[in-house]
Amino acid sequence: MVLNVAAVVLETVESLYLVHKDIFYYISSVSLIVFTVEYFLRVWSCDVDPNYRNPVLGRLRYCLTPLAIIDLMVILPFYLDLAFAADHRFLRSLRVLWTLRLLKLHRYSESLQTIIDVIKAQERELAMSFTAIIFFMVLSSTTIYFLEHDVQPQNFPNIPATMWWAVLTMTTIGMNVYPETPLGKVIGGLIIILGVATFALPTSILTSGFVDELQRKREEKHSEEEDGP
Repeated sequence: MVLNVAAVVLETVESLYLVHKDIFYYISSVSLIVFTVEYFLRVWSCDVDPNYRNPVLGRLRYCLTPLAIIDLMVILPFYLDLAFAADHRFLRSLRVLWTLRLLKLHRYSESLQTIIDVIKAQERELAMSFTAIIFFMVLSSTTIYFLEHDVQPQNFPNIPATMWWAVLTMTTIGMNVYPETPLGKVIGGLIIILGVATFALPTSILTSGFVDELQRKREEKHSEEEDGP
């Protein structure tokens, strides 16, 4: 998985790709064959898991799991390219999903598993914070659009385009577009201040979750040591 993600990244460097084109091709082809065999073996053997016990419906349920769908989307474009002589740029672009295969490494890394456990434990709070971010972004972009559209129609042509400005402003990244009306400047300043606080919510939630999770693991380890010989 790591080798293939590295290959996908390095392929975008034209000087490297032109010199080592054959190497990249063989890495891609061999890996996709291996991934294909692995995919069908996992589908075939998934019925050992009680959640997928049924030989037909169980395997179908397994195929509909997020990671199984990602794996299928990774390998499918390769075979569609072979079957149909056409320009499948969109299908080949799905190779970016190879990076998501790294999510499977959490099975072998305690640190990655801790991150996943924290996200699961805080999923409700994170959902609420992201909802607040989206709400504030829509409110901000709508307000600025109506205040600035008549003055700067090229910079604020519509609300969806203004949302990009709102995101950059809320995260304090900024761009070379600024409100010109007095009220627009006031609202823009408030968006910056409130945007920083709003975008800080997921960070604070995850930080709190990590502290709680690490504390829980320390207590479990301490308890095991006390119960040991």
